[in-house]
Amino acid sequence: MNFDQLFSDISQLKVAVVGDVMLDTYWWGHVERISPEAPVPVVALDEKEYRIGGAGNVALNSVSLGAATFIISVVGDDADGKQLTELFKKHKINTDYLIASDKRITTNKTRIISRNQQMMRLDAEITKDIHAVQENELVSQIKLLFANNKPDVLIFEDYNKGVLTEKTIHELIALCKQNNVITAVDPKRKNFFAFKSVDIFKPNLKEVKEGLNLLLEEVNQSSLTEIHSLLQQQLQHQISFITLSEHGVFFQSPDQSKIIPTHIRNIADVSGAGDTVIAVASLVYAATKNMLLAAEMANIAGGLVCEEVGTAAIDKQKLLDECKLLLK
Repeated sequence: MNFDQLFSDISQLKVAVVGDVMLDTYWWGHVERISPEAPVPVVALDEKEYRIGGAGNVALNSVSLGAATFIISVVGDDADGKQLTELFKKHKINTDYLIASDKRITTNKTRIISRNQQMMRLDAEITKDIHAVQENELVSQIKLLFANNKPDVLIFEDYNKGVLTEKTIHELIALCKQNNVITAVDPKRKNFFAFKSVDIFKPNLKEVKEGLNLLLEEVNQSSLTEIHSLLQQQLQHQISFITLSEHGVFFQSPDQSKIIPTHIRNIADVSGAGDTVIAVASLVYAATKNMLLAAEMANIAGGLVCEEVGTAAIDKQKLLDECKLLLK
């Protein structure tokens, strides 16, 4: 495999990411005393940091690989929404089709950290489904994107925050089928079986067991093949791609099936690894139609970002070097 050529091909792709975006806020401080008002630590604030979270992190991984990336979602018409939009623009993620609504607030997860320990997390969010007017606006924005810049792949990133409704999911999959656009999904339980006929269905093992109500005693080729069969009965999708935590990843396409073990890493933080895995797998598959290669590269990428503290996008050069080293 000529990986330099592959990464060049990936940089020619157009990618649409649709789903729940979030602002991740970090308040870094230090504790020197306990509050006289209540038995809680007083955190003296040293620094604030804003990062892109949720579906935005998938877009961040996509743009890190060099692909032209469009984020489509509904944020609040508020300060957090403006902050998040500016972050997208700073990282060269296209926001032309992002909707700001006065009927929502922007999801913001604020982490208060002292001595590298999380003291508290504050979540500001609305998790109810978007209204019919917003559903229609979201579909209209994606139709406009298809007319102006038809993507090669559309990634659904569902965090159960209400942007992806069953109606919207069905309409967007149908639109992609009409336009020969590859579809990939990172599902959550609420809409787990709504993503019928997608190309790549990528849950983690815990989500699969919850979705199918399974008690899985052993993770092996036979049990995972059976899971693929059960999923396909309900979804009629093309490819199952299941992340298995420390056991690696499993995929089954119409003509191939394999468990790919993890490579040994110094794990610092697993947060955001799933975002990296879906982004890399989707882009490599869009460029090559080779799911074995897509799964192998996504497996490497997921391990690489776990070496970083906090949610981190994949480093293109590191991934290129690792693929050359490990996938000879």
